[in-house]
Amino acid sequence: MTSPAPPGPPRPTSRDVARAAGVSQATVSLVLGDKWRGRVSETTAGRVRDAARGLGYRPNLAARNLRLGRTRTALLVVPALTNEFFARVYTGAAAVAAEHGFGVVLYPSPDGTGPARDPFPSARTALDGVIASSMAADALDALHGADVPLVMLDSDPSAPGPAARVNLDIADGMRQVARHLLALGHRRFLHLAAAVDTWTFTARGDALHEALREVPGTEVRTVSAALDVRAGREGAERALRGPGPRPTAVVCDDDILAAGACKAARRLGLRVPDDLSVTGFDDLALATAVEPELTTVQLPAEQVGERGMAALLAVLDGRSAQPGSLPVRLVTRGSSAPPPGPPHA
Repeated sequence: MTSPAPPGPPRPTSRDVARAAGVSQATVSLVLGDKWRGRVSETTAGRVRDAARGLGYRPNLAARNLRLGRTRTALLVVPALTNEFFARVYTGAAAVAAEHGFGVVLYPSPDGTGPARDPFPSARTALDGVIASSMAADALDALHGADVPLVMLDSDPSAPGPAARVNLDIADGMRQVARHLLALGHRRFLHLAAAVDTWTFTARGDALHEALREVPGTEVRTVSAALDVRAGREGAERALRGPGPRPTAVVCDDDILAAGACKAARRLGLRVPDDLSVTGFDDLALATAVEPELTTVQLPAEQVGERGMAALLAVLDGRSAQPGSLPVRLVTRGSSAPPPGPPHA
């Protein structure tokens, strides 16, 4: 019979850290709980962190969470896992969460943009908060009753309910697209709209039509399509075959639809951009995988996730979330050019 192994050295405690840093245990708790700003000097906070590192001290998160009544877990609800945008949102949220000892559970809504079912028997007992990206206004009704803070990303700023919001300047992105194509001389447009009932796609369509109305002599036709390449191709092909003068530019709500529009152009014997300009939105990896590469609007998806998680942490700490929308940027590539024939004045 083997004798039991001798006990190892005792695990360092917050009292040991306080003694080594020459501060109180309360100060150690503030610093290591990342709540020291405005209460403890930068120098003292650095001394506490150095002492904890030197002693190999690790906070007992389980005990701390029991005291706080928290699980240190956030739920990120997205419409789908197949869209790269939401993967990047998750990456940003998870990075900020990890810095604060939180975990992020990724949950795709079973029915796309809505409604999302409560993924747990009781979200309140399993989660500290919910972050929802690009969901329909009523998609989270099942979670509202869970009494956990809700942060909405890329959603209707006028809808009631969320504790905080993080939005992109979606309308400005579509205005940038319109200005770019109008400056090239385009006046006949096809808007290939996503057949998805969310604020972000409504905002894209509204901004495009408003921008084009400001220039006399413009024509725009809207065709809706499901958010996949095949549906985008079929919708664009039907519209381009239609009666009357053919559009010279196709403005798409998403890069996926834009890829479909490029396929439609090829099937009809049209060259992009010589005969038809095509623009996308989102700047997914797909935008540079097609040929020619897509002119599109670049969305800072990782920043959306980072700001969303930071907003949830602020709400949990009783602070206000950072205000303001994140800027977006038009990236001009090979899929847009002046229309065939002499440009309009």
